[in-house]
Amino acid sequence: MEAYTKRDFLIRLKKGLYALKEMVPSEEVIAGAIYRPSYISLEYALARYGIIPEMPYTITSVTTRATASFLVRGKNFSYKKIKREAFTGYVPERIDGQTIFMADPEKALVDYLYFVSLGKKTMNDRMMLSRLERKKLISYARLFGREGLNKLVKDVLEMKPS
Repeated sequence: MEAYTKRDFLIRLKKGLYALKEMVPSEEVIAGAIYRPSYISLEYALARYGIIPEMPYTITSVTTRATASFLVRGKNFSYKKIKREAFTGYVPERIDGQTIFMADPEKALVDYLYFVSLGKKTMNDRMMLSRLERKKLISYARLFGREGLNKLVKDVLEMKPS
């Protein structure tokens, strides 16, 4: 494969994973391919849904594997570990003829709040929560089995305009 990359036919995404130079997949497709199982969530999904106003430089995903990060073609890809019981709430989407997995809006927020509750992320105070479903948020939070997360979700919901 290295001979093909040297001749500019292929680009290396990571060890053992290549793409045709003329058909480089989207960043979201790359995110789903370089570390499996995973789905796009956290800040990237929140920005994509318009829940937070700023688009992050890193594509953020969750996984049941060890936390990891990769730099591919100048773009950062970050994967945060969550427990297997909470690895749900994502939907398939088609991008460039390929399937990716993206957290639904409520699950992206709960994944994000999980890491806030652990002190591994800071709370974004400019979230737009008006379109989110309260019951789904509470249900997803319970999957993590952390009372601190359940309380944080309820606190965030109290800030939500009715």
